[in-house]
Amino acid sequence: MNLPLLQRSHVRSAMAALRKDLLHDDGPRISTMRNYRFAIVQYKPADEYELRREVAALSTDLETGGWVVFTIDLARLVYERVRAQGPEWTRRVMARERKQFEKYGHEAALIYLNSKITPLIEGPDGIAADCSRILRAKAAEHPDKRDRTVALIGRAGALYPFYRSSALLRHLDGQTDRIPVILLYPGERRGLTGLSFMGMNAADNDYRPRIYP
Repeated sequence: MNLPLLQRSHVRSAMAALRKDLLHDDGPRISTMRNYRFAIVQYKPADEYELRREVAALSTDLETGGWVVFTIDLARLVYERVRAQGPEWTRRVMARERKQFEKYGHEAALIYLNSKITPLIEGPDGIAADCSRILRAKAAEHPDKRDRTVALIGRAGALYPFYRSSALLRHLDGQTDRIPVILLYPGERRGLTGLSFMGMNAADNDYRPRIYP
């Protein structure tokens, strides 16, 4: 019984610290760098639904206080890019993946799938561009609330194992119209700045944002 309670406490602690910094009297204080308005909330993948409840509670609190809060669903953006290739492309890729699995096993099938999915989402013109488009549209809708607007980027697990979230933040830098952006990161923290995506990848230290909690 103790382990689930500790996990939930970790999520609540992270969201409480984030809430406090967002509602700072002098404006959002999620970063020590004035022109770098990114932060990461790290949580264990098993705590996904606990995190969603905490995010919903935070969003309600902020909206009640006059904030503009919106979420960006990375899973939806990935699926949209796949669907844009057309049903024939999807059927062809699925059939080839199945053959790779039957003939060579799981690893070969994953390598093949990676070769097809990764080019659709990586780089500055991939899902980072989709996120930027959404962020800029929201900024244009509420130009007078730039310091009371926050974007929560979630369902990052859909990127695994095709794309590192550190690359997403790198390509978004300078493309958000200064809206504070919070990446909800499923994984494990390794040391002060290292993060292991989904707890499966080697620790990535290529992160500039503050990591909560």
